[in-house]
Amino acid sequence: MNAPVKTDNAELIVPEGVYAETVLSVTHFTDRLFRFRMTRPAGFRFRSGEFAMIGLMVEGKPIYRAYSIASPAWDEELEFFSIKVPDGPLTQHLQKIQAGDKVLMRKKPTGTLVLDALTPGKRLYMFSTGTGIAPFASLIRDPETYEKFEEVILTHTCREIAELQYGFDLVNEIKADEMLSEIVGDKLRHYATVTREDYPFMGRITDLMESGKLYTDLGVPALDPAVDRGMICGSTAMLKDTKALLEKAGLTEGANNKPAEFVIERAFVG
Repeated sequence: MNAPVKTDNAELIVPEGVYAETVLSVTHFTDRLFRFRMTRPAGFRFRSGEFAMIGLMVEGKPIYRAYSIASPAWDEELEFFSIKVPDGPLTQHLQKIQAGDKVLMRKKPTGTLVLDALTPGKRLYMFSTGTGIAPFASLIRDPETYEKFEEVILTHTCREIAELQYGFDLVNEIKADEMLSEIVGDKLRHYATVTREDYPFMGRITDLMESGKLYTDLGVPALDPAVDRGMICGSTAMLKDTKALLEKAGLTEGANNKPAEFVIERAFVG
């Protein structure tokens, strides 16, 4: 059974068991990337790092895709970071949303990029490419992350410099937030690299790990399963290559039901 929801423009038919939330703001970074914030349903609970199925009604039918929730669990609003795909079933429509529009969201979040899926450690690496930074946007703004780890290293690799902007905005927002800045202090390290333009830090993260440049640049020792933990979110190839390097260093992959030294989110790869 479908329930009608009133909007300013028309009556939106919302499938049963689905939230219809209002877009509050939209920020476009490049012709391929944008972030948006929307209202959070009163009863919607999630763990920082999880994803939800969000969607739109297209020609009378709901179309959903998995999106990491980029806002932390304590936030009163929900934030998402998205690519723009001209012929993408959902993104070709989602990229056109404006404040006041309605976005659908299924009620059950899930995901493996959560603190509970890791065993205790000292240093947490968050390896991301492109929009794979989204779950980490949630986690780096969650005080629990800094209660559990002494050092948090966010790596973000994109093709072009402009695509790194969201990550820099996040770090600046943390610094500007009185409560968060006090909690985070100097525990958060942000390591951004590009692959197709001249930039002080260039190359794929896996190449920088293999060469040791990542660790030299950061002034930290190579991966050690006794102290280091990892989370990975990115393309299929990036997941495979980063996982191999972590396992080579002696780290074991974990899951919600079996915490270990690193976790991977596979929901977004085809």
